[in-house]
Amino acid sequence: MINGKDTVEEALRKAKAKKVFLEGNFVKLLAKSLPTDVKAYTEECKERDTKARRKRLEVNKRVQSQNKELEEAAVVKEALVLELQNALDDAEKLRDEAVEDLDLMQKRTQFELIGLIVRVALIIIVGVGVTTTLLYTTAMLSDKDTTILGNAWSNLFGILLTNSFSIIGTIMGVKYATEKNS
Repeated sequence: MINGKDTVEEALRKAKAKKVFLEGNFVKLLAKSLPTDVKAYTEECKERDTKARRKRLEVNKRVQSQNKELEEAAVVKEALVLELQNALDDAEKLRDEAVEDLDLMQKRTQFELIGLIVRVALIIIVGVGVTTTLLYTTAMLSDKDTTILGNAWSNLFGILLTNSFSIIGTIMGVKYATEKNS
């Protein structure tokens, strides 16, 4: 128990000068030991202590509420992050599939173009060969001099074979080079 008159007077002076009041269980002990002339001070201390406790309780409740909201927001954020990651993974898969499809289409187009070039080259080679052979055969059957025509026919077939192999070699080289780059 507190019963010193100096202690009570010092508390009263602090309350008047600096607006500082006693709090908590100390006020209860002081109220029991004081004479009736200081009861007003202890009542004010009790009242202020009650208000301070209410304020602290409100602040604690507000902080707990905000913490709960933050935790819920964190859960929502985590779900959104997972959803975004899944969407990103799906987009990457679709992109990879599109790149594969594009590559396949390019290779198919190249293959078709090479096939067309080879067919046209072979048609020209065969056409020139057949035409020259027909001319040579016609000249032989009509009893004409075929010396110049025979040499031309022989040279023409040599040139056609050389050019056909050159064309095919070039096409195969381009095809091989494009396969290495990809």
